[in-house]
Order: sequence, then structure tokens, then C-alpha cells
Amino acid sequence: MHTILITGATGQLGGTVIDFLTHNSAELKLKALARNPEDEKAKALTAKGVEVVYGDYDKPDSLKEAFKGVDKLYFVSASDIEKRVPQHHNVVNAAREAGVKHIVYTSFARKNETESSPIYMVAEAHLKTEEWIKASAMTYTILKHNLYMDFVPFFIGENVFETGLYLPAGDGRAALLTRSDMARVGAAVLTGAGHENKEYNVSSDESVSYKDIAGYLSEISGKEVSYTSPDPQEYHNTLKKAGVPEEMIGVSLGFALATAQGELSETSHIFEELTGKKPLRVKDFLKSVYGK
Repeated sequence: MHTILITGATGQLGGTVIDFLTHNSAELKLKALARNPEDEKAKALTAKGVEVVYGDYDKPDSLKEAFKGVDKLYFVSASDIEKRVPQHHNVVNAAREAGVKHIVYTSFARKNETESSPIYMVAEAHLKTEEWIKASAMTYTILKHNLYMDFVPFFIGENVFETGLYLPAGDGRAALLTRSDMARVGAAVLTGAGHENKEYNVSSDESVSYKDIAGYLSEISGKEVSYTSPDPQEYHNTLKKAGVPEEMIGVSLGFALATAQGELSETSHIFEELTGKKPLRVKDFLKSVYGK
């Protein structure tokens, strides 16, 4: 029986991967990494029959102990962008030293890998982590995730029907997938065969622009929803005056400019190939969020 360990297990992505694995396969020994095995989310995993083990990305010895006997490791990238580089180094080293056979890493979709990329603040740790994984003795699968569709409401704001869309994304397009569909791909890779030393562009088979999104919202609401793509500096100043934290402005601006520059536009059929299903469409996602 294969042993699979999921990191980020009490988070949304890792937790959803576990849901798919527990529902679809009884032939696995499933472990979940948690910084606090006694919190409610960790206890909920235990109730599902998942073995919760202690591990902290900042503490290499805890990771090495947690990874012992693991055949496949689903490595969810750390959420703290500033600490990601040393944390990811800890995870890859611990996995290698513990004898993990195969590592499945949640990386990101991109075209520009240089510091000129508007999302280089996100890219840096991912690029280094991919290098470390490839230099290790472990086989790997690198999942190059596009932007989560789930972030669209965050980027367009709570009052979008009153204000319209205001984002410097130009006419750029993005092949968005939901976090749940990303997790379904991860579960398929963990339980499938033939994924050794492969890199997958985990994107939708359709790409959409924010003008498209404005059109979908107009259909959903029955009133015209506009889309304005301002100058990046104007956008920054407007959000700053509105009291939006600088870090949030930076993330929104970075992904908007990445979209404008075509960084996220590449489509893929990998979701259907690996899962046998169709991904959730942006229009249907927006209906589920705003069509109530």
C-alpha cells in the first residue's frame, strides 16, 4: 500500500486534495502534515481516517520525521511569500533525506521567468524550488497552476455591480481554474501512473478577459457592468486612497499586469486528460458567486 502525505492539509487546496483521495480510493495510506495536529481542522482530518503528523516548514527536523516512509509527497507551496525560499528549501531537503520517492509540487504558470515579470515576487521561490527538486534524487511532477478562479471576486471587489470592473489587465486573457479543479488534478496525479518527471500546465482549456467577465456579470445581474483598465500608477493611487493595504495592492496589480502581458493565457487540456471531466467555466463560477 502506497503512503501519500499531503502538506498544507488544513488549508483549502491540500484539504480538498484529501477529500478527493478519501472519497475515491481506499487503497492508500494517507497522511496529512499540520503545524498544530490538535486544532479543529486537523482533528476533522483524523475523523476521516487520515493520519495527521506534526510538521513545520520552518523546522527541518520535524519535516524529516514526518516524511519517513512516505512514497509520494504532495507539496503545497507556502503561503508566506517572504519566507517561501528558505521554507521550500527545508521541505525539499527533508523529503530527499527522508527517502521520499516522488514529489508532486504546486508551482505556477508563467512565460517570463526573469525579474521583469510583474509576478516575480511570486515566481522567485517557485523557480528555485523547481531547480532543487530536479537536482534531487526524487522523481517529480510539477503542477504549473494558473491563477485560481477563486481569486477573481477578490480582484474585482465586493461592489462590482455598482462600480464596474477596475483593473489594469488590458485585453489580456487568463486560463483560470478553480482551486477545487486544481485539487482534482493533484489527486489524479497522486493516484495515477506515468507522471514521473513530468511538468503539467494546469490551466483551463478556455481563456477569458476581464471584458468577458464584465459581460458575464452583466448577464447575471441584468444590468450593464463596465470594465475599465486604468494606468497602473492610477490604479495604485486609487486603491491606496481607498485604504487598501500596500501588500494587497501589490498582489492585485502584479496579477493584473501579468494578465495584460499574456503570462496566464496559455490554455491546456490536461484537466480533462487526467480527470475525465470538464473544468468549471468562469461563467458558471460567477453565477455561483453572484447569481444569488
